[in-house]
Parts: sequence; structure tokens; C-alpha cells
Amino acid sequence: MPIDASRAGQRTQRPASAGIAPGVQAPCAAVNVSELGSRADAAVVARWDAFVSACPEATFFHRAAWRTVLRQAFGHRPYYLYAESDGRIRGVLPLARQKSLLFGDALVSTPFCVYGGVAADDPAARTALEDAAVALGERLGVAHVELRNRVPRRDDWVRRSTFATFTRDIAADPDTNLLQIPRKQRAEVRKGIERNLVTVASRDADSCWDLYAKSVHRLGTPVYARRYFRELARAFGTDCEFFFIRREGVLVASLLNFYFRDEVLPYYAGSSGDGRDGEVHPFMYWSLMNHAASRGARRFDFGRSPVDSGGYAFKKNFGFEPQPLAYEYKLVRGTHVPEADPKSPRVARLVATWKRLPLWVANTVGPWAARQIG
Repeated sequence: MPIDASRAGQRTQRPASAGIAPGVQAPCAAVNVSELGSRADAAVVARWDAFVSACPEATFFHRAAWRTVLRQAFGHRPYYLYAESDGRIRGVLPLARQKSLLFGDALVSTPFCVYGGVAADDPAARTALEDAAVALGERLGVAHVELRNRVPRRDDWVRRSTFATFTRDIAADPDTNLLQIPRKQRAEVRKGIERNLVTVASRDADSCWDLYAKSVHRLGTPVYARRYFRELARAFGTDCEFFFIRREGVLVASLLNFYFRDEVLPYYAGSSGDGRDGEVHPFMYWSLMNHAASRGARRFDFGRSPVDSGGYAFKKNFGFEPQPLAYEYKLVRGTHVPEADPKSPRVARLVATWKRLPLWVANTVGPWAARQIG
């Protein structure tokens, strides 16, 4: 489905020379922006994913299958835009409309994903996609467009750096990975080894969700629906993995991991919370480094955390350096960017209230609340 910069349903074109930086090869024709619709031809989907696989700016969260996950698990309408020139895809922009009581009505790239925004190999394609996103937001009447960029892109948009991400190389040798962990956390890993913790990777989405649900309830965060984990497994196959820690035969912790190119991304973590978890998480992440390396991964993406939060401190203490994320917002009908700081007083009150809910209540109403947070 074509997208026009001023009106959906028509094709938009930008001159090939617009915004071309020195040393960048200009396309030989205008840039056309179209939408990857729900009934897109399999060949077009394959071209999208081939571009994502090859483009250095693209991430796991740019993959086309997310549009199915967002629709099936959350009911959000996806708008996956791509820019072409001379029959080649030159950039992609995954978007979804998210209507939230907390954050308003927005086009987001991408809900429930830590990275997003335009992935492009040409400046003209990037500009065309950003323009098309704003035009789409105007047509839909949203409050704002949000691009979850890894690096700053638009100085003329509102930018927030509330979150940081953490990545570094991992080795094929477990001892090397252990020595890269600072001494205090390394001691906790050794405790896990001494206490005979055992790891196992499987396709058991439900057991992973059960441990995750217990963890987020303790943290005061609404839980996603169980079907979300199942949809991720269905959409991404072996690139979505469920990784468990057993203590004396009992599952005590879990990770939902994504694999992309040479990276592993531990994305959702859970634990039983039985009071003896001090060594479980350090052991689990070190074990995942080794397991992922055996699958060919050479980068470990520890994911995002709010700046100066407990997760932020844990990752730094594990030997990772924070890299600020540049989430950028274009106001459309809104007058201000919604409050998104997880350390704000309003969020703190919501967290405290959620912790007091019985687990069965939290798991029942949590999916409704979680789909609005993203």
C-alpha cells in the first residue's frame, strides 16, 4: 500500500539528490514510500527482511514479523513503511498506532520494542520515511510520532534520553567471559557454579511467562498476556529462545532471548523470588553468554534500563558501559510530550499500588494495562 507525504493511499516521491551527504552514492531515481500491508506479498516481506539483515542501522525490532505480533498480541494497528529507489529498498520504518490512557494517542516506532526509528542506507530515504510518518500521524490525528532511535537523528524534534542501553563483545571461551565480569559479580557467578545451578534452553513459553509474571508483580509492573510470549515464539522461531535456570530440579529463573545476526538480546527476565536469588541472575547471564556464543553470537545486548535505576546499576556492575538512547518525538496534535520518566512521582504511586494487588488480580488485569504502556 503506497503512502503519500500528505495523503495516505498515493505514492510519494522525493528527488534523489535531496539530503545526500558527500561520499554517499545517490540513487538514480526518486524515492518512493509504500506500506507493507497485512496481506503483503511474501516476496516483498522477504525483501524487507533481507534489507534489515544487511543494514547496519537495523535491529531485531525492525523485522517484519513484529507487525503480526503487535496486531495479534495487542490489537495495535501496524504501519510498516519502506522507501524504494530503482526497485531497491533503501530504508524501512516500522510503526504502530498505540492509544494509551497514560501516554495518549501516538504513532510509535515501535511499541514493546527498545529500538526503532528509520533504518536506511540513504539520507533521502530516511527523510522521506520521517516525512511520511508525520503525514500519516496528521491524517490519523495522533498526538505525536515517537521514534525510538539508538542515536540522535532529528535536532528539530523533542528528544529524551531517559533510557540507556548496554552492549559489549562476548567470547567463545567461558573463562574469558567470566573474567570480563567485575570481581563482586564474578563472585556471585562462582556461587551459582558451586551450588550446581543448571541451565536449559527450550521452547516452553508458558513456563517462562509464569516466572516472568511473578517477577513483574514484585516490581509493580503490569504483566503482558501469556499469548504475547507464544506469539513471539511463533513469529521468530528459533530466533526466540526460552532459557531457564534450575536449582535442585526446580525452575527458579528464566529469560526470553532474541537472536539477530551475531547478537543475543536477553529481553524478558523472570525469577521465582524465593529469597535465594542473589547468585541466580549473575550466573544466568554469564551462562547465557556462553550458550549464545556456542550458537555463534559474539555481541551481548543487555537491553535498555532507565538511567540511574537498579537495572542500570546492575548492568554497569556487570562490566557494561551505558549508551544513551535518543527517543525523539514530533508533536502532531499534542501540545507536549507525555511524561515517560519511570522515576516520576506519578509512576512511583502506580507501582506501589500494583505491588499490593494479589497476584491473580494482577495477572488478570495486567495484560489490559500492559498493552497501553509499550
